[in-house]
Amino acid sequence: MKDKHLTYAESGVDIEKEEVTIKALTKGMDYRREGLGAPLTGIGHYAGLIDFGEYALALATDGVGSKVLIANEMKCWNTVGIDCIAMNVNDLLAIGAEPISFVDYLALEKHDEDFAAQIGEGLRKGAEISRMSIVGGETATLPDIINGFDLAGTCLGMVRKENIITGEKVQLGDAIVGIPADSVHSNGYTLVRNIMEQSSYSYHDKFPYNESTTIGDELLIPTRIYMEVLDVIKECDVHGLAHITGSGLLKLKRVTSLGFDFYDPIEPNDIFKFLQEEGNVDDFEMYKTFNMGMGFVIILPQDQAEKAASMTGGKIVGRITEKGIKVGNLVMVE
Repeated sequence: MKDKHLTYAESGVDIEKEEVTIKALTKGMDYRREGLGAPLTGIGHYAGLIDFGEYALALATDGVGSKVLIANEMKCWNTVGIDCIAMNVNDLLAIGAEPISFVDYLALEKHDEDFAAQIGEGLRKGAEISRMSIVGGETATLPDIINGFDLAGTCLGMVRKENIITGEKVQLGDAIVGIPADSVHSNGYTLVRNIMEQSSYSYHDKFPYNESTTIGDELLIPTRIYMEVLDVIKECDVHGLAHITGSGLLKLKRVTSLGFDFYDPIEPNDIFKFLQEEGNVDDFEMYKTFNMGMGFVIILPQDQAEKAASMTGGKIVGRITEKGIKVGNLVMVE
């Protein structure tokens, strides 16, 4: 198995084909409301913004993805609710919006009271960390469609119009502050599961880098929620923000057409080292698929970078250049 380099695309998720599908899906979405509620951004940033007087309302929607299959295997569902909220909240934070409310969508094959209580536990904790209310949702029983369950949600946030951060202020020489990820978070799990299926390990085996836990539990560590970013925005002149999720560093192209030089990247978590070794995955594929230890990025002037790093537990990882995306000697985009 280790003679072959496993990839995300061969595991079933082709990022390039996904982009083509998104373009086909959205190309006809040209109707735009006018006045109050009119869109302030196009489709394609981390969150959508609509006009609400002196404020913009922000909307994001996302789910947990195939990480739920590992939760099923481990019969541990009390963290995936945190993941569901985190994936939405972090996208709002990436345009400078404060989350205020959330609705969830739980699709089930069948009902189970203990399972439902665990899902609710995670949602409650995620909402508490995010300082927002869960105001409703939907539960659908779909035995002909769902094998197990799927969990998704939609988050509403708000931001004063003058405080919206979409990347226009990013300039050459700006510092890049990286904030650590707690885990794999909620992306790339199709590749994770392919690696595990072809590995000699099971999810219940001890994690080789920390034998006090199992591989499955390590993979279920919930997505970090980066609420401290709001404090940085209040105290620093933030030029750009990015939530590092699916497509890894490639989504930085959403923020600016300028380049990114990660000359001192955050050390990847041990789980990434394990997955790379077991799947014989090359460095490019790892950084294209996973967060690789860095879950959020703040771009701001060099003279404010140390302060932002101190406030978030992060560090200065790079600078803005003319073009491309580099991680050390690895060229992601020319």
